[in-house]
Amino acid sequence: RHLVHRSIQPIRWGDMDALGHVNNTVYFRFMEQARIEWLYALEGRFGGGDGTGPVIVNASATFLVPLVYPGDVEVRMLLGEAGRTSLESRYELDCAGVRAAEGAAKMVWIDYATARPVPLPGRLLALLREPAAT
Repeated sequence: RHLVHRSIQPIRWGDMDALGHVNNTVYFRFMEQARIEWLYALEGRFGGGDGTGPVIVNASATFLVPLVYPGDVEVRMLLGEAGRTSLESRYELDCAGVRAAEGAAKMVWIDYATARPVPLPGRLLALLREPAAT
């Protein structure tokens, strides 16, 4: 796994549900926000500017500790296995030094005009060859 991005996100009062903790769907939004921040940092925009970019074909989460307001969530995004057209991303969500959840999302790079997979951009493959950050 290759750490590529850290994101600090506030827990909002409205993120909680009737059970008094952050609703499970919000964890996916925390992961999505980190992923979009990383893509924007990588590209300066969403996608490659050439009509290609990622779509999510699979997402999962393991909920370990309930999150509650107030607080901040640190989301660490790591890249995993890369295929010809796909890339695994992993997420670690911590609050106050405690692991609250872990997640994953498989991204497939597509041509937006045809909705067909295309090879991963060279810049992503180059990132995976760099030494992993700690």
